[in-house]
Amino acid sequence: MSDTQQAPPRRDQPPQNIATAITEVSERASLLVREEIELAKAEVTEKITKLARGAVVAGAAGIFLVVALIFVLNGFAWLLYYELPIGGTFTYFWGFFAMALILLVLGIIAGLLAHRLVRKSSPPVPNMAIEEARRIRETVSSSAEHTTDAKGGSDGAALPR
Repeated sequence: MSDTQQAPPRRDQPPQNIATAITEVSERASLLVREEIELAKAEVTEKITKLARGAVVAGAAGIFLVVALIFVLNGFAWLLYYELPIGGTFTYFWGFFAMALILLVLGIIAGLLAHRLVRKSSPPVPNMAIEEARRIRETVSSSAEHTTDAKGGSDGAALPR
């Protein structure tokens, strides 16, 4: 075939522009996917950090409560010693009870704080990333529907979801 016998190129869709557009769409889609993955990682990391903080504070609350129990038991031991007929006039148990009360209050405060931190962080689901992915899917679906409508209607095939 000579140069004069070649079929003229179609004017409505030059091949280079279609290839460029497909490449551009592919690159943008992969960029969106990477950004969504990063967003999901950041959200999960943030929630796991809050969960870890809550666990540490809960551990501190547990330690306070165990130490308070030790002081209460020690105070009861001194009280028993005081009430027995062989006991003297020592009143050491009041100091133990006061210390137990202070530790009990600290344990309750730490426990409530731990409960609040754990409740805020669980479950570690990347809600923002999921919402953003849903919006992207809706945008792509609606733009694909507009494209098929502009080309003369749809053939009835639904887009995969």
